[in-house]
Amino acid sequence: MAKGTHMRVTKKLLLGSVAVTAALALAACAPTTTPGGESTEGEGPAEVTVGVVTSESGPLAGYGKQYLDAFKVGLDYATDGTGEVDGTAIAVEYRDDAGDPDKAVTAAKELIGEGVNIIAGTASSGVALALAEQAEQNKVLYISGPAAADAITGINDYTFRSGRQSAQDVATAGTFLDDIEGKTVTVFAQDNAFGQGNVAAVEAILGGQGATVNSVLVAEDVTEFTPFAQQVLAGAPDLVFVAWAGATSGAMWQAMSQQGVLDEIPVVTGLGDAATFGAYGEASEKINFLNHYFPGAPDNEINTEMVEAIEAAGGTPDLFSPDGFNAAVMIVHAIREGKGDVDAMVSALEGFEFEGPKGTMTVRESDHALLQEMYQVRLVADGGTFVPELVDTVAPDAIAPAEAE
Repeated sequence: MAKGTHMRVTKKLLLGSVAVTAALALAACAPTTTPGGESTEGEGPAEVTVGVVTSESGPLAGYGKQYLDAFKVGLDYATDGTGEVDGTAIAVEYRDDAGDPDKAVTAAKELIGEGVNIIAGTASSGVALALAEQAEQNKVLYISGPAAADAITGINDYTFRSGRQSAQDVATAGTFLDDIEGKTVTVFAQDNAFGQGNVAAVEAILGGQGATVNSVLVAEDVTEFTPFAQQVLAGAPDLVFVAWAGATSGAMWQAMSQQGVLDEIPVVTGLGDAATFGAYGEASEKINFLNHYFPGAPDNEINTEMVEAIEAAGGTPDLFSPDGFNAAVMIVHAIREGKGDVDAMVSALEGFEFEGPKGTMTVRESDHALLQEMYQVRLVADGGTFVPELVDTVAPDAIAPAEAE
């Protein structure tokens, strides 16, 4: 496996935007560049442009901001504050997809038309699947994240991911259970790519362990959840797995609590970003949480540096910060090894092992799954609010997704 190498973060980290601007200005004056942008010294292009397409507006805008804040910090980290790698300046073009696959495809086509051959971002799984198709058609490198749909893994040679996927969430949920064989599991989710992906993952993983799996799927525009909570309760499952994202979370949990689901049946769900910590109300201490990330979960130097840098820049580290940070590290490695050539960059990322905010990350060579640790978490009352507390860390190998066909 290729090993990532990282330089120590210096005070330049906090001056990253200035450093990047300076690097781009210098690159613009570089005398060793041909009209095509290729270096005459054979060391790669003087500048590479990365297109970041994600939700800056729309229902997943909060997730997009977490990604973007950490991406900028990660780019500073991976380039030691210079905004360049081996003499190649890294420019970034940002595009808002508003969570709409059509807008995302339009943005990607525009970027590709301008010569961009690295695309990253994507909070929405529906958007990610559309962009993966564009990546294959146009033979450009695409690094998805935080989008969680399992279908993104192994979809084509050009698509990678910088975050976790639903199968890792579900496998982590399974670590809360002693014996799943013969039990009934109900998946309660939104009827979209994310929700459907979770149903498929629960069927594959917990179903594969002998559980009977059914689902209650709710249209994304629904705002009254009482009938659906009653439907879950009426099915009397042994475990409820809840997969939910976005602004309706609070109303959904209130209905689940008021209808007695949480008192009658063990419920496990993913712990979302900090904005959701107060959304569970009286349910808070009754739920088993699996978790991708919260700032206090990992204990390593890179996580500490990322958290401090995001806060110094006025942001708040949160659920999808690692996805943005990892994407930047992956892009810098790809450019360093591949010199902007797509096939070479793809090869550089396959099997790439690096240290990120969540510890050791491995890009599985066969299907580009990103193997990583996950967390068991509980919410505990703290001065009128609730805060996450780490229960256990689940090792990457224990929850690695089945390899994509």
